[in-house]
Amino acid sequence: MDKSWMHSDRRSKAYEFGVEAFLNFAVENLLTTTHIRCPCVKCVNLKLFGVGIIRDHVYFNGIDQSYKNWTFHGEPWEATTNASRNVEEDDGHSRYSFVSEEIDMDDNDFGDFGSDPYEFANVIGDGDQPVYPGCRKYTKLSALVKLYNLKAKHGMSDVCFTELLILQGDLLPEGNTIPTSMYKAKKTLCALRLSYEKMHACPNDCILYRKEYEDSTNCPTCGISRWKEGKDSILKEGVPAKVVWYFPPIPRFKRMFQSHETAKSLTWHAARKSIDGQMSHPADSPSWKLLDDKWPEFGNEPRNLRLALSSDGFNPHSSLSSRYSCWPVILVTYNLPP
Repeated sequence: MDKSWMHSDRRSKAYEFGVEAFLNFAVENLLTTTHIRCPCVKCVNLKLFGVGIIRDHVYFNGIDQSYKNWTFHGEPWEATTNASRNVEEDDGHSRYSFVSEEIDMDDNDFGDFGSDPYEFANVIGDGDQPVYPGCRKYTKLSALVKLYNLKAKHGMSDVCFTELLILQGDLLPEGNTIPTSMYKAKKTLCALRLSYEKMHACPNDCILYRKEYEDSTNCPTCGISRWKEGKDSILKEGVPAKVVWYFPPIPRFKRMFQSHETAKSLTWHAARKSIDGQMSHPADSPSWKLLDDKWPEFGNEPRNLRLALSSDGFNPHSSLSSRYSCWPVILVTYNLPP
């Protein structure tokens, strides 16, 4: 599809025809006219609107010209696979371990970016690329993580962050690798995140609205509505009363085995021996040995993961008067060393 109109004058016929062609393309692929990501320079595919509002935004704000592959609107993802597919680590320390310490990424910031199996390895390649020729302190990835952490910490708007990136690019020497837009920054960082699912749930915790209950509007057990009730006691259709955030474990297990050092640590338990006869690791416990005896096929493969399930509630805002609480359910991997 011709995308040259994205660089045309917004008052031109080429731009007008291009906008209509884009909207038709999005509607045909997404099969909706009311919940489409807006690609204007202010929304940068973070917000959902109807066709009419998106048309206005693209005219008034302009379209994000860095959005060359329309993955959010039905165009297939053009994955790059020329990066190294074997993620190595140095001195037992992950080259990307700083990410979890520095960045405060909200899943809402990233939307549903496409995930390529080797996309993560490509991002690690950015961890070796200096932010500008001759720079030894920062790489492209570490600089971007630092900048994004500032955005999250101080509540910068997307427009403000884009202008900051442009200014940084102008201040740094020629040949620097700082992205020039919020969209490009997110495209790099999105490979660090993993998929999640949001499931509607019964407010009384009877069911999840999935599988045979996916289209239900009332709980078949207690009869309560699926939708949230407003202050005027009117149901807000389409707004769930309760949502469960589910983080599928299998993609996370695959990510663990992408690292050479972490993969070795996951099988560490098979080669170790308890020297003093004391229990210093779950592998020394009777429960571990019982599992090996009961399911020998599972126990004979050291790469199989032993998991513990843990859950607890906490008040995220430290306010005793608040009724809101979170109950994370956590899987702990016992294969790893202490």
